[in-house]
Amino acid sequence: MIKKQKSSWLAKVPFIGSRLSRLRKKPRVAVLQLSGVIGEAGIMRRGGLNLADLEDNIEQAFDIPRLKAVAICINSPGGSPVQSALIAGRIRELAKEKKVRVYAFCDDVAASGGYWLACAADEIYANGASIVGSIGVISASFGFPELMKRLGVERRVYTAGENKRRLDPFLPENRKDVTHLKSLQKDLHAQFKSYVQERRGKRLKGPDKVLFSGDFWSGTKGLELGLVDGLGDFRSVMRKKFGNDVRFYPIEEKKGFLAKRLGMSVKSEHWADDLVGAIEERAFWNRYGL
Repeated sequence: MIKKQKSSWLAKVPFIGSRLSRLRKKPRVAVLQLSGVIGEAGIMRRGGLNLADLEDNIEQAFDIPRLKAVAICINSPGGSPVQSALIAGRIRELAKEKKVRVYAFCDDVAASGGYWLACAADEIYANGASIVGSIGVISASFGFPELMKRLGVERRVYTAGENKRRLDPFLPENRKDVTHLKSLQKDLHAQFKSYVQERRGKRLKGPDKVLFSGDFWSGTKGLELGLVDGLGDFRSVMRKKFGNDVRFYPIEEKKGFLAKRLGMSVKSEHWADDLVGAIEERAFWNRYGL
């Protein structure tokens, strides 16, 4: 004699029980948006990404009951290597702890630190026209010594430590300072390369001198080089993997009363961000033609 399996208690709820029971069985995918320049508080604060602001959202994404996967949608031209490593590290910690796979989806751009974030995922997807890669380190500044002379301005700086004035923009460029900066960049570049190699492994198909040149490519070319695993948006890919009944759970920013009423993001409440910060942020996007 075949015993009948006990039905879920949800199915016994009058009128809506069967519907609730079906909803419970549908696979769940959290959707985490990582959009903006990567950086801590300061001039990069406008729309920036840093672990202090994102940690609650990241934890919320992994706390959804009966979770099948976390989809991280990335639209970032890069920024701070430290914050890139911290955010990616926290995602990996929770993925391992919760035993949940992570999928990254590159929007307009996932370059430099944005690609570092993508490598926190088990699989990376992009649009054919997405910009990916830029595995390198860059430092940009200005020099004003001639302008100071023309204006007749004398700058007075007092330090303890002979190298405390390295790369001072108001002094002529010093070859030793540039050598020191390049040594620092080389170290950071090595860390970036190591993380990409660790996460991507044998999926990387191009030679190191190409992959780690700091260059960037379309999503289509990124697929050829093994920087991404496929082309597609998060909805189509997740439905292909988990079925058409998959339910998406977007992780929203927490907003204050004013932000809710005016339709602003959390960071837009800091409307007094200085002009230099806005220019710096625009420069990050412009580098990729955006």
